[in-house]
Amino acid sequence: MAALAAIVAGGLGLFEAVMQPSGGDRAVLLAILASMAGVAALAAWALPRWALRVGSLERTFVAVAVAAVVLVAAGAAAAALAMFFSSHDLDVLLVMLGFGLALGVVFGIGVARPLAADLRRIQATTRRVAAGDLSAHTGVVRPDEVGAVAEAVDEMVRRLAEAGELRERQEAARREFFAALGHDLRTPLAALRAAVEALQDGVAPDPQRYLASMARDLDALGSLVDDVFLLARLEAGSFDFEPVELDLAELADDALESLAPMARRREVRLRLETPGAVPVVGGPDALGRVIRNLVDNALRHAPPRSDVVVRLGNGSGASLAVEDAGPGFAADFVDAAFGTFVRADPARARATGGAGLGLAIARGVVEAHGGEIWAEPGPGGRVELRLPPR
Repeated sequence: MAALAAIVAGGLGLFEAVMQPSGGDRAVLLAILASMAGVAALAAWALPRWALRVGSLERTFVAVAVAAVVLVAAGAAAAALAMFFSSHDLDVLLVMLGFGLALGVVFGIGVARPLAADLRRIQATTRRVAAGDLSAHTGVVRPDEVGAVAEAVDEMVRRLAEAGELRERQEAARREFFAALGHDLRTPLAALRAAVEALQDGVAPDPQRYLASMARDLDALGSLVDDVFLLARLEAGSFDFEPVELDLAELADDALESLAPMARRREVRLRLETPGAVPVVGGPDALGRVIRNLVDNALRHAPPRSDVVVRLGNGSGASLAVEDAGPGFAADFVDAAFGTFVRADPARARATGGAGLGLAIARGVVEAHGGEIWAEPGPGGRVELRLPPR
């Protein structure tokens, strides 16, 4: 209402400046402008409600254009009848207003039609996306609000497509993980069952050797179950440890000693390079497992008669790098190497052994200590971690 009152006042002021009317003309014009403002207010209230029932943007634009021209024509005709003495001038004015009405209809259709077409494209795209087609694209390029909506829809579809691809990759990796986990569980279980049956039937030629083999299989099963539970705790954010001052060099030396038999079987040499003691604060069991996991992973991919080197460093924090002479990580895989259900080479999962949890556990433990861990692309495998200073 305030806007309409301002418009009426502006019209009167313009009329006053241009025409210098008498008191009667001024009263007549005020009545005409006030009537036009009232009709405009009524139209502004009614047209949106009518548009909701019609459901057509094109018809709404045409109706708005026609209403505006008709309102102006009615006001001009009323003013002419009240103030003009020449009927000829009035006829000319009405003809021009009729022409303006036709132009208003054409302009309304011309503006509404492409706008409606673009909105229909956006609507069709959303319906295709709702039906599962994530390749849909609006194809609408406009610098206005409709263009912004179309761009937002296209961006939404793009992100949905990326999320769908990521979900499919994660599901495939999850299936591969559980297949590898099942294989790693079945192998020692089958060996245990065979050994138990041989002992029960009394056909084991060397019972002590059978028992030693069963103990190794039980250790392998226990280690696998421990890894699964540790990973679950890391993923749930419930991993905790008792921080103590320790020497990372001692942990690395213990890890290499425990993996020395595996290295001998694979004909791989283990080397530790350290500037001396490397003090850190953390959980010794958790950090020791990280080092064993990294060295174990390097041993599985190092070629025979090569070296696996563990290098330690002191600087702004403690650093540890594990290097091998294997093919290393592919350049497009280094960022995903520490994912929970990610494997660089699924075809080699069974051949190299393990369910592929080592790097995921290493990442979780290192990050729980406030550090960072990363891999570098090959050739040659290299994984490095850095822990904050004590």
